[in-house]
Formats: sequence, C-alpha cells, structure tokens
Amino acid sequence: MTATAGPARPLPRRPAVRLTGLGFGAAQGGNLYHATSDETFHAAVQAAWDNGIRYFDTAPHYGLGLSERRLGAALRTRPRDSYVLSTKVGRLLVPSPQTAHRRDPEGFDVPADLRREWDFSRDGVLRSLEASLQRTGLDRIDIVYLHDPDEHWEQAAKHAVPALTELRDQGVIGAVGAGMNQSALLTRFVRETDVDLVMCAGRYTLLEQGAMDDLLPAASDGGVGVVIAGVYNSGLLARDQPPADAMYNYAPAPAELIDRARRIAAVCEAHGVRLPAAALAFVRSHPAVVSTVVGLRTPVEVGETRQRAAAVVPEALWTALRAAGLLRSPDDRG
Repeated sequence: MTATAGPARPLPRRPAVRLTGLGFGAAQGGNLYHATSDETFHAAVQAAWDNGIRYFDTAPHYGLGLSERRLGAALRTRPRDSYVLSTKVGRLLVPSPQTAHRRDPEGFDVPADLRREWDFSRDGVLRSLEASLQRTGLDRIDIVYLHDPDEHWEQAAKHAVPALTELRDQGVIGAVGAGMNQSALLTRFVRETDVDLVMCAGRYTLLEQGAMDDLLPAASDGGVGVVIAGVYNSGLLARDQPPADAMYNYAPAPAELIDRARRIAAVCEAHGVRLPAAALAFVRSHPAVVSTVVGLRTPVEVGETRQRAAAVVPEALWTALRAAGLLRSPDDRG
C-alpha cells in the first residue's frame, strides 16, 4: 500500500480487521446532492485502490441502495480478503410505488421508489444486513454500524447490538460499530455496549473538538477504535478559503463559523499549509483514530485527497492555532 492511504491499523479489540488510514466514503456513489454516473464512480474506486485505500464504507441510506450496488460492483472482481467493507443497519428500504415519480427527499438524486423505515430490532437488523449482501453481491460485510440511532437508544442497545455481536462471535461479520453525527450517545455505546469501533462524523475536526470531552477518552480507555468522518464539516473546511456560501452540518454555515474557519485558514496559510490538508492531518494524528473516511465521487477528488494526505504539516501550525484560541490543547477535556 502507498503512504497516501497510510499503514493499515488493526482494531484494538478485533486485530483481524485492519483499516487503512484513509477510507473511501461512498455516499456520493448514491448520488448525494447530484447525479454521478456508474463509470465515474467506478473510476473513483479504481483511483482509490491505486492509491492504496482498502477500506470502503457505504449504507442502504445512501441513494436508497444505489451506493451499495455500485460499490459492490466496483469491488466484486477484487480479492475479497484484500479490503475491508462496512455498511450500516437501522433503516430498512421498503417499496414505495406511490412516490416513485418523485425524487428522494433526503438529499440523494434518485427516484423515491423506496422509503426508509427505522428499525433497530433484531429482525430488522438481520433483514437489513441480508438486503445489503444482495445489493453488493458480496459474500460478507466486514463491519456493520448502527446508523444514526439518535432516537432509538433502547432498541439499538438492547436488540441491535446483541444481534450483531452474535453474528460477530460466529464469524459472520468482523466487527460491530455505531455511526453518528454526535459524540455523547456514541460514548454511551462505547461504555455500555460491546461495540468494537465507532464512526464519529463532524464532532472531531479542525473546526470543533467536542469529542475530546467524552468520546475520545472513553474510546481510548476502552480499547474501542474511532473512525472519523465529516472531516471537512460538510464542506466548510474543504477549500483553502471558506466561501460565504459554505455548508456546515449539511446546511448553510452560520456566519460566526465561517469567520472562525477563515481565521484558521489564515494561520494555515501563514505556515504554508492549505486548510483542507491541515483538517485531514489534524484528525489523523489522534491515537484513538484508526481511520478517516472521506466522501469521494470522482478520480479528481481522489487525487486531491491524495495530495492533502501527503502534505507535510509542521508542529508549529498546531502551536499557532492553539495560541490564537482556534484549537484546543490535546490534554483539554473541557
């Protein structure tokens, strides 16, 4: 593997599952925000592979199954033991012929011929996983995450996690996790359930480090791996100079956050570092982080990510950001 993707790191609790430092986020393969062709997405997967990326993440939610179908097709001819695939459970896809003439209302440019139905029951989890296997056309899923169980703690913790850990202990899947856009409930999963890893989106970034207060110390103490997603905070940190119309948490960014991001960018520029490269380097440096998943759509985006991952970021940058009150100290737990 190349240095771009980073050396594969084993999950502390499941050392047989090894994730490259960079992971391929396949939400864009589900036509997130706008359509992407099969050929373009397949070429993006090939470019990621050529750059040493061997961890790929998808979900039924992404394009009502389109992402899973496309990613499975792109990976199907590759040796199955040479990569790690994760998907998610918690949203069953149910036929919805009465809305098939519309577009999906949740941000994916696909027909709304299916609808999402929350279900973290044992039966729902097993049905979801079986459907994911059918869509990908692969013989197994390596990591299964509970997907956004924010309003479903009881069912997810008492039914979904035990169902998945049983499959893990039988060798059907490799690891069990939870993925969310918050750190508080992920911390409960770490402390109170038998998960092996968590995926935290947007709550540990160069812009905000709230996960330092709860999730990261809990994961470090419990030997639970952390995968960071949303490293650019939905786009606010994705350009050298954050624009006025930047997005944050999938919505237009508030003016005060745009100002903060611009001040961070100015310090980065003064140290010869581009803002997106600093954002990627920052999260990858934490010892609890086993991988960073970046959403990728095209070979060009893969190339940009490769360049960002290879950038040399001086320690003086972090010192300057902390001195300016723009970055928390590593030992600051709030």
